[in-house]
Amino acid sequence: MNLHEYQGKEILARYGVRIQRGIVASTPDEAVSAAKQLTEQTGTSWHVVKAQVHAGGRGKAGGVKLAKNLEEVRERSGQILGMMLVTPQTSAEGKKVHQVLIAEDVYYPGESPTEEYYMSVLLDRAASCPMIMYSPDGGMNIEEVAENHPERIFTEHIDSFVGLQDFQARRIAFNLGLSGAASKEMVAFVKSLVKAYEGADAALFEINPVLKTSDNKILAVDAKVALDDNSLFRHPDLEALRDYREEDPTEVRAAEVGLNFVKLDGNVGCMVNGAGLAMATMDIIKMAGGNPANFLDVGGTADAQRVETAFRIILEDPNVKAILVNIFGGIVRCDRVAQGIVDAYRSIGEISVPIIVRLQGTNAAEAKILIEESGLKVYSATLLQEAADLVSQHVG
Repeated sequence: MNLHEYQGKEILARYGVRIQRGIVASTPDEAVSAAKQLTEQTGTSWHVVKAQVHAGGRGKAGGVKLAKNLEEVRERSGQILGMMLVTPQTSAEGKKVHQVLIAEDVYYPGESPTEEYYMSVLLDRAASCPMIMYSPDGGMNIEEVAENHPERIFTEHIDSFVGLQDFQARRIAFNLGLSGAASKEMVAFVKSLVKAYEGADAALFEINPVLKTSDNKILAVDAKVALDDNSLFRHPDLEALRDYREEDPTEVRAAEVGLNFVKLDGNVGCMVNGAGLAMATMDIIKMAGGNPANFLDVGGTADAQRVETAFRIILEDPNVKAILVNIFGGIVRCDRVAQGIVDAYRSIGEISVPIIVRLQGTNAAEAKILIEESGLKVYSATLLQEAADLVSQHVG
């Protein structure tokens, strides 16, 4: 589950991370009011207007603008609100901006220059532990830095049993070239950031840039946060932050009925039980000359109604040229899935794309009879290779 920048900053502040303060607004009038409030609280006279969408690269796409007075706050927020923001992390259509964050200007003048760093906390699956990734080249595309200057990317693994150690936080500050007051600030920043990551059960906390101000303060100017969906039952307050406007409506509807669904760009719809079998099915579709149009795991408790809902969701994609149903009946009974296929076919009406069904396991024989006696245009397969060959015939 992704969060907006302002939501991520609220979590960071809760754990003692110094942040660029801001107030979210949904209209130009609210933006002006937020700017006035920020001026009273922080003394800032300039403000940054930042589009709130679940995507990076907002600045280059025109989603981040500086306003030097209240009139410019109104003008800039009016330009950004309602726009379709297209960045490298959105679709070609972009994402509609519903809110803007009016933030304080932290690049204030001083005797020493400001500096920007990159920092993230995420899970290193190969090492089976959290990892801090950081670089002195903040404010830039970190992928380009990693590709062109890999020596500028540093990592620090966190032992899951003992946690982040003081010497590791000091090493991070040293590798970023900090000393004195700025080094102490960075050590405190890193410790608090890790606490926020662990406390929120996050999958990712990415801060780009982390800013060293001209008076040696360290603060988060941005915040990209992804929470672990599987942990949300422990955090109802964080689950309430979900913005469904930022998510694919089909995926949202699938989740409401207990389906694990991810939309892809291919031409073969998939309906499978079990994530591992789903991945294998997607692989064999690719080998057969097709491209998966979705990942769809109906789960181990699939019944006829859930199968029908899954069919309806798959068929909403106009790119789907065939549907492959691959069910291994362990917990789920194949005859229930078969009945769901028959019910869906009759309920939806004429289905113009071929449906290839492979059912193995519990009550597979009964399921095969149900499908064959239904009189529907459903292609039955016993082996996975047979199913792949049928897919190839219809989309190859």
